Amino acid sequence: MVGVGLGCIPCFGSESMRLSAAAITLARSRTARRVVLGISALFALAVAGLTARRLAADGWPLAHGNVALLAAAGAIFVVSFGVKGVGWRRMFAKGERPSSHALAAAGGAAAVTGLALPGRFDDAIRVAVVRRFGGRAGVGAICLSVVAVGFLDAVAVTPFAAVAAALAHAPAAIRVGLSLVAAAGIAAAAVLVVAPRLAAARRLARFRLARWVGAHGHSTREAAKAWLIVSLSWSLRAVALYVLLLALGVSTSFALALLFLAATAASTALPIAPAGAATQAGAGAAVLALAGVHTSEAIAYAVAAQALVALAGAVVVVGAGAWEAGLRLVAARP
Repeated sequence: MVGVGLGCIPCFGSESMRLSAAAITLARSRTARRVVLGISALFALAVAGLTARRLAADGWPLAHGNVALLAAAGAIFVVSFGVKGVGWRRMFAKGERPSSHALAAAGGAAAVTGLALPGRFDDAIRVAVVRRFGGRAGVGAICLSVVAVGFLDAVAVTPFAAVAAALAHAPAAIRVGLSLVAAAGIAAAAVLVVAPRLAAARRLARFRLARWVGAHGHSTREAAKAWLIVSLSWSLRAVALYVLLLALGVSTSFALALLFLAATAASTALPIAPAGAATQAGAGAAVLALAGVHTSEAIAYAVAAQALVALAGAVVVVGAGAWEAGLRLVAARP
């Protein structure tokens, strides 16, 4: 979603391990993958249709916005999904990398299904969609990349959280929360740097898990390149959120867009939530209200942001699916 729709800030604990095991079991089933992909596609089209109908309805947040700016914000969100897919691809071993459009579709599908599914289940959607597009990466390698990209997201959000804490006129509690987000990003950066070295350490080479991570995981150099690309994706999201602020006439402050971005990203660290999109929208609306935005405007903006991201995700899923179908048709020609 707006926060970590293409990847999520990782959380730890037994609950996360159980959900990861469930994701692996789901992704290994061919029937389950087909069902998930079909449901995701239908749900994406349904959300796109229903949202488009509501755009013209009275009371819908996007109905009173500047159409040109709304279209620009949506287009920027679409591009951010594609950029995120390019960065995510570098977190795979070179011989196992899926296509960038497959990874972009996985992020888009997770953004769409996040409107209805509980938090953290979007990871299972990502794994299932990537597997459905094919490629050499196995379920374990995909799951490992999802975790690694979650750390990358945490690192990429750090400067935005720091800038928002410095520029936004927000209460001390919000500044403390943003500081914690920045601290989590620094810790995530340390993990990304240390993990490949530990996997390559001779003392750990006798362990099967270390050898497997070394064979299927990322290198420090590739992680640095991926971080730059993922940071660009987050920068695009920040710009899109700012354009949306202008489109709805909420504010002209770029710091508020960064504040909303950091809050929604941090909310995805929860191991389980009533719904991913609802949690992010609630967190974003809350920080905007505490920063001085009228409560009704804050809620309307948060809902509009989630709706626009879902529409962008649906466009990415349909576009990536069409592109993949075209590639397969060309490959099937004699």
